[in-house]
Amino acid sequence: MIYEQIDKDLLDLAEESEKVLKEVYDKIDRVCMKNSDRILSAFIENKVSYTDFADINGYGNYDPGRDKLEKIFATVLGTEDALVRAQIMSGTNALYLAFSALLKHGDTLISLTGTPYDSLQEMIGLSGDSSQSLKKSGVLYEQIDLIGDEFDTEKVTERLKKGDVRLVEIQRSRGYSARKSLSLRKIEEVIKAIRKVNKDVIIMVDNCYGELVEETEAGHAGADIVVGSLMKNLGGGIASTGGYIAGRSDLVAMVADRLTAPGLGKEQGANFNQNIAFFKGLFMAPGAVRNALKTAVFSAYMLEKLGFKNVSPKWNEERTDIIQTVELETKENLVRFTQGIQESSPIDSYVRVLPAPMPGYPFDEVMAAGCFTQGSTIELSADAPVIPPYTLFMQGGLTPEYGKLSVLLALTKIRKGS
Repeated sequence: MIYEQIDKDLLDLAEESEKVLKEVYDKIDRVCMKNSDRILSAFIENKVSYTDFADINGYGNYDPGRDKLEKIFATVLGTEDALVRAQIMSGTNALYLAFSALLKHGDTLISLTGTPYDSLQEMIGLSGDSSQSLKKSGVLYEQIDLIGDEFDTEKVTERLKKGDVRLVEIQRSRGYSARKSLSLRKIEEVIKAIRKVNKDVIIMVDNCYGELVEETEAGHAGADIVVGSLMKNLGGGIASTGGYIAGRSDLVAMVADRLTAPGLGKEQGANFNQNIAFFKGLFMAPGAVRNALKTAVFSAYMLEKLGFKNVSPKWNEERTDIIQTVELETKENLVRFTQGIQESSPIDSYVRVLPAPMPGYPFDEVMAAGCFTQGSTIELSADAPVIPPYTLFMQGGLTPEYGKLSVLLALTKIRKGS
């Protein structure tokens, strides 16, 4: 039994945390209720029926369930339209699909959040030598760094006054960086500032890890296009593949033409019998996100109490995504923690985590991800580049109970040095 392997001191500290964290947990519950109401109301408004779960194969013509699903996603995300498809296999795939549909030769793309995370760098052409990168396709790239954890709004607005930029991109989560993830309040403020000087530039938000963490979404904040994966928050731990692009109807139509073909757009695309998983995943998503947040808050509390540095966010800080980070200080701590997460996973618990190369990343990585869906990060996972200061990135947790067991075992392994 896992419980019997955990240090008693850690169990006592975990029990103490329940009283301390109650107010934080209550706030998370209130956000979950608001988002649950929005999703349930969208299901009812769109008259979802059991027949909408039908397997539509071949070309995928005339799929009313798919059409309803996309209307519901648009409502939830605060946008005009959405493209929600099993053919979109990851968040990175969704981002590349949107970029390649909306940017042509000679267009300029600007990242407003500095250097993108590693897997996006090859997509853009900042690293690697892919013939399919945006830069190889003639897209011009610039970036404006954040000032700490804030947008450099003055530099952003001055640059966009020129009127020669096609698209700006905002990465909501921190990726593998030390900066904090960006709240919707900050994103809304920079969007308003941009619109005062430039009404034409497309504003795109990489929404990965952030959906349903706050009471509103990036679409409500004024984003033109919002992109994410169903193996993260909005899949609710049930969707086993898929991604979404939501936003203005004309932009979503362009992305749909890129996914299928001009003239076909959203009208085609077999659902691979995934409709029921997508509907059910979205329905369960507020609870899954709530549980992931409670797992993150608990982890932060335990790590802070045990004296680890740079726990971010701290247990009582506002959160805008499900990511939790901490500096574990040594390679040994990093490896042991991830081994503890893997050993307490429902899938592949027998696998021993060790540093290893990973495609798309420049350093050896450790990754614990004993998930029912490969690559799912709404399920508990932890990973990190094996470089000083040995910062761990953890996310997910389908229930707080499973999350606590895993975190407590991981901390026990650090304490015991094994």
